[in-house]
Amino acid sequence: MTLWGGRFSQKLDDLAWALNASLPVDQRMAIQDVEGSIAWAAAIHNAGILSDEEHASISLGLDTVRKEFASGEFIFQPSDEDIHTAVERRLSELIGTAAGKLHTGRSRNDQVATDFRLWMLQAIPELHSAFLNLQSALVEQAELAGETIMPGYT
Repeated sequence: MTLWGGRFSQKLDDLAWALNASLPVDQRMAIQDVEGSIAWAAAIHNAGILSDEEHASISLGLDTVRKEFASGEFIFQPSDEDIHTAVERRLSELIGTAAGKLHTGRSRNDQVATDFRLWMLQAIPELHSAFLNLQSALVEQAELAGETIMPGYT
């Protein structure tokens, strides 16, 4: 799904498409994108924008998408520009036009910021643990090679 392609009369060059596509990077935030969308669906339902039926349909559809990501069964399409368009495309396949209401009051920039913050909440403890392991390995190597002479360059 191209977000901005309707503004051009010709097909975008493949190299420009590849340069602009963020999916290779942001697909690691797939679960967070779905979780943010589930929370957003609840918020716009509480605001009276989604009916009970629409909210239930969107929530069930997003839960299916989350399970597909978790199991590795989600299939990305060449038209998926980023994780948001991939999730929206799949949700539309599952539930139809009600999926489009999920955009109400939320921009792509809102989604990016939310996804990144949710991803960082998970990544920081993992990175902290990895840095502690690296620190321990460096200290261990320093203790093993404590008397080894090593040239230094500036």
